[in-house]
Amino acid sequence: KAKGLQYPLVFLPFICSSKPVDGSRLPLQFHDADGKSQISLQPTEALIQQADDERLAEDLRLLYVALTRSEHACWLGVADLKRGNANTSMLHRSALGYLLGGGAVLAESAELNVWLRHLAQGCEAIALQPVPEPTDERFSAPRNEAALVKLLVPKRRAAENWWIASYSALRIGDTVTAGADESPDSPQAQKLFDDERLDPEAPRDILTSGGDIHRFPRGPNPGTFLHGLLEWAGNEGFAITAHAPEKLQDAVARRCNRRGWAGWINTLSDWLQHMLNMPLRLSPDAAPVALGELDQPNQYRVEMEFWFASNNVNVAQMDALVRRFTHDNAPRAATETVSLNGMFKGFIDLTFEHEGRYYVADYKSNWLGSDDSAYTQLAMETAILDNRYDLQYVLYLLALHRQLKTRMADYDYDQHMGGALYLFLRGSRSASQGAYFTRPPRELIESLDLLFQGKPIAHDLPGALA
Repeated sequence: KAKGLQYPLVFLPFICSSKPVDGSRLPLQFHDADGKSQISLQPTEALIQQADDERLAEDLRLLYVALTRSEHACWLGVADLKRGNANTSMLHRSALGYLLGGGAVLAESAELNVWLRHLAQGCEAIALQPVPEPTDERFSAPRNEAALVKLLVPKRRAAENWWIASYSALRIGDTVTAGADESPDSPQAQKLFDDERLDPEAPRDILTSGGDIHRFPRGPNPGTFLHGLLEWAGNEGFAITAHAPEKLQDAVARRCNRRGWAGWINTLSDWLQHMLNMPLRLSPDAAPVALGELDQPNQYRVEMEFWFASNNVNVAQMDALVRRFTHDNAPRAATETVSLNGMFKGFIDLTFEHEGRYYVADYKSNWLGSDDSAYTQLAMETAILDNRYDLQYVLYLLALHRQLKTRMADYDYDQHMGGALYLFLRGSRSASQGAYFTRPPRELIESLDLLFQGKPIAHDLPGALA
């Protein structure tokens, strides 16, 4: 009885072949009396024989599987096989040969017919047929004399404008954060595009001796390293990590040692401990909260991935909306006039709930200056506008807005949406804590929601259809 898929007809032309174990390929694998897998680098003849017996047992199992695959008929190619110029038959080393002769060696090729006739005797389901003699006949495919239909050539070029976009794929001013077909497929890839736009291939000195966090190497890869430490802490549990300094330092040390940054272990351990325990100031009407105080299983998500549809979204219209409703319409680099049509995706560093409101947080390793005094609210806002992180956080809030609308029956933006928190990681000990908080108005997020659905927005809003 078949134990898997079956087919009407099955052909097994090489069923008499085998690959006996000869001990030349090391290590030799076998099983002990308890069935545990073992290896040997200096196998004895007994071990080689044991390994070959196991090979034969597996071949017998596969033979059973092959024979039971057919629904109507199964053809087996049977022949006396010899290896190289040897005169000794190898048929008995195969599964079929072992069954035909009961493990005996075939003395001469003519004896094979005796074995086969004995097998077929009294069994109408088995038929013995000699292999046809070869001929000089060759297959010749019939020629198709029908006239070919004239190829139709399209009058216009087909345009495929459906694509998967992300914040990192937007073209801003003279900067391309990523190609249109290079939407990052992981949080790590996204961070390489999102933080300081230094050339990752450009040579730069990596300080192997420690210092304060401001002297830690700059660029996408060190930024991804800092981001990875916070991601690890979140996955382990912010509350657990914040109260386990030895575990924290061990994790930092292992990551630093792999990169030759042993001199930074103490600096980064102190920095991460401080990041987890400092109270973050959010909106004026919300109490401060430290990452280490997020201790409930469903209170936060690390690297939350989102996807939503984009229906012929004009990026210039989206940009006009964002400019009007954020940062007092301050000047900033313009986006290119492109259309988003397909899917929009991204990864949010941290999504969390505090006092009934929901927030998105993004970690930025941007170097704003050589000491804490560089991390003022004005300097962080300037960095946000220069890099167009304003587009990033409104799109992240749009994703969270849609998620909350789906999950909460009584969802209300003004009541449940907290806002966006940008943590400039090098400024954590400054007066500002390197924390920049903002909460765009409801009108902006709801207008973007309509825009991505391909629906009209209010006529008095920028980008509205006349």
